[in-house]
Amino acid sequence: MKLEKFTKGSKKRSQAVIFFAIAVCLLAAGFILYRTFAFYEEKREFNVLQGRIGDFDYDVKLAIVVDGEKVDKVPERGLYSVVSTCNEGEASTWDYNAWALSIENIQTNTKCKVTFTSGLSDTEYNKYIEAGIALRRNTYRGKDITSYYNDGSLYTMISDGTFKDIYVGDFFNVNGVTWLVADIDNYLHSGDQDLTKHHATIIPAKPLMNLGMNETDTTEGGYYNSRMAQETLPSLVAADGTIGKAFGAHLIEYRNLLSNRINKDTINQSGGRWVGASDEWGWYSRKADLMSEVNVYGTTVWSSSGYDIGIDNRQYAIFQLKPEYINSYGTARFHYWLKSVSGATRFAHVAGNGNSGYTWDGASNAYGVRPRFLIG
Repeated sequence: MKLEKFTKGSKKRSQAVIFFAIAVCLLAAGFILYRTFAFYEEKREFNVLQGRIGDFDYDVKLAIVVDGEKVDKVPERGLYSVVSTCNEGEASTWDYNAWALSIENIQTNTKCKVTFTSGLSDTEYNKYIEAGIALRRNTYRGKDITSYYNDGSLYTMISDGTFKDIYVGDFFNVNGVTWLVADIDNYLHSGDQDLTKHHATIIPAKPLMNLGMNETDTTEGGYYNSRMAQETLPSLVAADGTIGKAFGAHLIEYRNLLSNRINKDTINQSGGRWVGASDEWGWYSRKADLMSEVNVYGTTVWSSSGYDIGIDNRQYAIFQLKPEYINSYGTARFHYWLKSVSGATRFAHVAGNGNSGYTWDGASNAYGVRPRFLIG
């Protein structure tokens, strides 16, 4: 009798264990099905974008709607009106220039809905693009964009006028030279022949060489007739020159107004101590020139007259945003020539100590050659 009771009790316990195991399995299966369905629903609604947004590092999931239809990816750049909404407390806007979502105050993994609606006018779209260019021109970033040079996208971002991921101060390394983005579209619509090509103004981070402006101590013929303008710079932009080898057909020819004569006896505008001043100029087709005092300092200092300036009458953004680049880069300080005549025997230059210079020993002195040129 006792054995029979034990056997019956064991059967009941075994059945309970089986029922419990089945229940656990059913619950686990239900949970897995629920999570799978929820994940599927989320994947159906959102595309997961891995990457950095601003200074944060979170997952951003996008639900993309184009003209009322859910799609899997952001549409190609076009005339769309774009509205974005993200998690509460996270401000989002669509950057038309970069054609990407910009999110502020992101503090966690984020879900955003981005709605594209056709119908944005050309005028409205261009306003967004212009605002983006202005932002890039007035923001120093200093990013290495050598990869854009290598894959050719650098030129696309310039020539299409968006400057999608190019900021002032960005740099790229080519053939052992570091080149800086000094400004963006700053010569647009200048010249006696309208410059309509979008462009980036490029300068070397350091002078390319040391050389005199002329073989003798004279400024006769102004900047345009100097050895620097007639021989040195053309050799740099030639096919086998330092600039030509690096940029080739992407160098943009522009029209520049350059001094071509001086009056060696007239007192110039640099303070009354020096005689000799530019007194004539002309339009010339150019691919590279030295910078003017205004390009560097934002004003004239030792320039002899207005004929030294021409269209080079605005300071480059890089020198306004990063003024130490005027006479240094990294730990290196240097001096270099400017195109401005400062007397009958002298041109102006930037001194390594940061001073606005002129040369006591004249135009034959070997100073740095730091040209500017346009690419696109």
